[in-house]
Order: sequence, then C-alpha cells, then structure tokens
Amino acid sequence: MNQLSLNVLAITVFGMTLSILLGPLLHIPPAVSVLGILGVLSLSTVDAVAWESKGSTIFLDSIARFSKEHRDRVVRHEAGHFLVAQQLGFEVTDYTLSAWDAFRKGNRGQGGVQFDASELEAAIVQGNLSEQMIDRLCTVWMAGIAAEQIEYGAVEGGEDDRFTMQQALTQLKMVPNRVENKQRWATLQAKSLLEANREAYAALITALEAGASIADCYQAIENAS
Repeated sequence: MNQLSLNVLAITVFGMTLSILLGPLLHIPPAVSVLGILGVLSLSTVDAVAWESKGSTIFLDSIARFSKEHRDRVVRHEAGHFLVAQQLGFEVTDYTLSAWDAFRKGNRGQGGVQFDASELEAAIVQGNLSEQMIDRLCTVWMAGIAAEQIEYGAVEGGEDDRFTMQQALTQLKMVPNRVENKQRWATLQAKSLLEANREAYAALITALEAGASIADCYQAIENAS
C-alpha cells in the first residue's frame, strides 16, 4: 500500500474512531463504525493493488479542489509545464487539471500536461538519445516546480515530476548526485524560460482556467508573446 492510500486510510479510520467515541451521544451502534473501518480497509487494499491507488488519488484531489488556493496552484503548476514544453519545441497534445479529469481520459496521476513523444520515442529506438534531448525533457519535467517557486516561493506539488525524472535518469545509468544536480539545473532553466515569458505565462493561466482547447492555449501564448 503506497503513501497516498495510507493517507486516505488514516483520515477515514480517524473519522470512524471519532464516530465510535461519539456514537453513544449520536445513537450510532458501535457495530456500524467497526463495519465501516473494515470496509475502508478492504477498499484501500483493493485500490492500492488493483487500481494503482487511482481511487485514493481522486478522493484526495476532490477534497483539495474545494480550496481555491489549491486550484490556483494546480493551474500555475501545469501552465509551467505547458509553456516550457511549447518553448522547447514539444507539441502539447492535451492537459487535465484534476485527478477525475485524468481518470476520465485514461491518464494516470492527478492530472497534467501531455505532449507528443514521437521525437523522444524515435531517438530511443535509434539509440540516439542526445544530451540535448535529455536536457529539454528534464527542463519540462521541472517546469511545474519552477512555476510554483516563482509564484509562491515554495513547492507543494511535483513529487510525480521528480520521481519520473529520477526514474528516467537512473535508467540512463546516471549516478544519484548527477541526478540531483540535473534536477537543480533543469529547475533553473525552467525558471529562466518562465520569467522571460511572463506575459505569455499569465495569458496561458487565464486560458487554462477557462478550460480552453489546446489550439486556443497556443493562440493565447502567441498573442501575448
């Protein structure tokens, strides 16, 4: 069971435990709370094993989205990925801003920006994955974190981005200290691109908040550039 499922489990068990303590006052039979805890344990296990914790992700994200600050942060994080991908020549093909939207579209995780990976796949097949290509990818992966640092001075999201980058570089036989250095370098590169295109970034945020199409997002960037 991963940390996400454990978080959901902890929240639910706390609620059930509270209901046991308050049960006599609210006239809730203890057996109801016990059965509830057993049910949550079973669902959490099934979610982790069979659904790769998608249910937990959607549940937690649905709760978080009641917060405007959370929604704003997500949009700015994904706008960072989108704009940096566009600036570095990757064609963005889709985006989602919530776990539920990602699930409906068959994507993993809490949402995010997808781009055309044909250039990357061709380079891998040909055994021609250049350092330049790796640098471009790393910069896109770290762009969401860079955007949060610029906007808020601190980062709440980005664990999936870090993990994806670490996995990719580890598979390329890069030693851990080089991976860490590459992450820092890529974050700085992404920051530079975002700061150099502030008007386009602001226009893209507005477009994403409105649920604009990919074509309209590109048009917003072009109009502000």
